[in-house]
Amino acid sequence: MTLPVFEITLHGHTFSYRTAGSGPALVLLHGVTCSSETWEEIIPALAKHFTVIAPDLLGHGQSAKPMTEYSPGAYSALVRDLLIGLEQTRVTLVGHSLGGGIAMQFSYLFPEMIERLVLVSSGGLGRELHGILRMAALPGADVVLPWFNTSRVRSVVDRGVALLGRAGLRASTDLREVWRGFGTFVDADTRRAFFHTMRTVIDLGGQRATATNRLYLAAHMPTLIVWGERDRIIPVEHAEAAHAGIKGSRIEVFADAGHFPYLDCPFRFVSVLTDFIRSTKPADVDAVTVAEEIRDRAMPRTKPANLRAA
Repeated sequence: MTLPVFEITLHGHTFSYRTAGSGPALVLLHGVTCSSETWEEIIPALAKHFTVIAPDLLGHGQSAKPMTEYSPGAYSALVRDLLIGLEQTRVTLVGHSLGGGIAMQFSYLFPEMIERLVLVSSGGLGRELHGILRMAALPGADVVLPWFNTSRVRSVVDRGVALLGRAGLRASTDLREVWRGFGTFVDADTRRAFFHTMRTVIDLGGQRATATNRLYLAAHMPTLIVWGERDRIIPVEHAEAAHAGIKGSRIEVFADAGHFPYLDCPFRFVSVLTDFIRSTKPADVDAVTVAEEIRDRAMPRTKPANLRAA
């Protein structure tokens, strides 16, 4: 099912999004190199119960790709503004991969807008990251990686995938989606936005943007963590660590899924997500609650007694 794409202008830039259904608002944030199209298979089922909103993040899909900041904080502010523009001020926020890191940042910055938080194979929970994405931090990667999108190279790889299919072997969803994402690099603006984004959150050693030191703040809202046991892009150990760090959170590990559990196991994903929303009470958190939590955990430094006042 192909869903219509809508547009809205914010701060002079065009944002594209897919939406369907009615009921409580459910927002789906995709990962890097993806777009709202990645959710198309599950949106119709979710739209039976919720107002589903799936934006193309800035720099992705059909949204604008300006020369601007592409940090998790900047993305969070833009998602907030998009939701305000769509007259949605209370949402269940689902984030996959990069979208998970953005969702966590959003929950810390704008807690009053969050009813529930769902992290799917989320970034920002540990250093480990597959080398294919760490390559973006290599000097000259913005010159080398586009070479993979020449017609000759893509033809060779596509033939290899086809041969595997005829031999009875199926390339994993992870490989298919990553390869499809790299296919967007033929567009120079998309390519530039990708490298700006990745160099904000990773380095040669892996992920450098982290939310692990603030996971305690997510305990104020119902939180669900979904991961694929066969995830080779971001390991399932990150899910287990996040579950331990967020008091009261739920965790669902799909044994037969990789980095895209909502594509590998769409029916189970919809069932788990729907049950989570129906069985939990929306959070009632505001900035004051978060500020008090931070203050209570703060460790003020006292000036040594032998220091004289300046």
